[in-house]
Amino acid sequence: MGQVYDTVIIGAGPGGLAAGLYAGRAKMSAVIVAKSLPGGQAATTAELENYPGFPKGTTGPALTQAMADHTASFGTGIVQEEVVDVDLGADPKVVKVYGGKEYLARTVILAPGASPKSLHLQGEREFLGKGVSYCATCDGDFFEDLDVAVIGNGDTAVEEAMYLTRFAENVTIIVRRKEGDLRCNKSSAERAFANPKIHWMWDSAPQEIQGDGLVERLIVRNTQTGDLSELKVDGVFFFVGTEPQTGFLQGKVELDQDGYIIANDMMETSVPGVYAVGDARQKFLRQVITAAADGAIAAVAAEKYIAGRE
Repeated sequence: MGQVYDTVIIGAGPGGLAAGLYAGRAKMSAVIVAKSLPGGQAATTAELENYPGFPKGTTGPALTQAMADHTASFGTGIVQEEVVDVDLGADPKVVKVYGGKEYLARTVILAPGASPKSLHLQGEREFLGKGVSYCATCDGDFFEDLDVAVIGNGDTAVEEAMYLTRFAENVTIIVRRKEGDLRCNKSSAERAFANPKIHWMWDSAPQEIQGDGLVERLIVRNTQTGDLSELKVDGVFFFVGTEPQTGFLQGKVELDQDGYIIANDMMETSVPGVYAVGDARQKFLRQVITAAADGAIAAVAAEKYIAGRE
């Protein structure tokens, strides 16, 4: 048997990084296993205005890199490998990665995160990377002086639309709701309404993305009349929610009907010694601050669980 960690953390978003920090600080042997670089979805966010102590102008990549560096300073390793399976009922628990390697652990903290949701529109997959994007930070500068559409009206959609105005000539937000009715916070809404580069299509839903090699137009349906209209754009950005990355956990821990992990206030899942944190957990608010709080709680709970068994 190889090394048995006190905890193996799956995922390196803010929740996983906070768990690693607290575990390392408690002198637990811990490793974070993640298929991508640290940061999760937060690392693709252009601006963060609501993380306490970090004023306006802080970027997602900068904040999450600082989190990763802080976590590493307490001795928690971060390895870039893709988890393909887990055996959470074993003792010790087993985390299997692509290629056959296994990590053994007394406890496991699940922080697999969530990914942008697709509407599966005609043309959405065809034009991915050719005008269709799910990340304004990644692709915004490709649309300098061009026209783009944003699908969605929650916090992320409106905030990313404002970021896109740094580059695009016009940003049109497609909203299913009636005029003035947005799902985002009031502060973001006020700023968006005041931005001269942002335009609105209310009572509207996207139907199809068209173009010749690259995106050229978006077909939009009026939800009240059913009429179709053509919006000439060079890019379409989707911000319509997320899907939890919990496929490998089917049958391993209790999930809700949407695939989110069910956990209590101590982040305990249906399996003893297994905890869930961050965007993949069933919760009211999915933000960097709530993910970090989840991670802290889970690490302390894991430490108490190990002490109790000993």
